Amino acid sequence: MQLARIIGTATATVKHPSLGGARLLVGQPLAADRVSSDGDPQLVIDTLSAAVGDLVVITSDGRLLRDLLGSDTTPARWSTIGLVDP
Repeated sequence: MQLARIIGTATATVKHPSLGGARLLVGQPLAADRVSSDGDPQLVIDTLSAAVGDLVVITSDGRLLRDLLGSDTTPARWSTIGLVDP
């Protein structure tokens, strides 16, 4: 699990079938100070209706995401699992 700031949305004209209807966000992983970047931005599957600017908890738990999307072959890795109060 990692904190991330949602910095944008993503649109795909062609998606893997498991991602049909999934909302795609761009999340910038953050260090413990909640300001410094901790790596490259990641494509995140939104499960919480997060908005640009929100601070969220993301996870790379593949099993959870496969269960949420109902597909054992999804290429997605990151998903939102919590909104953090400011």
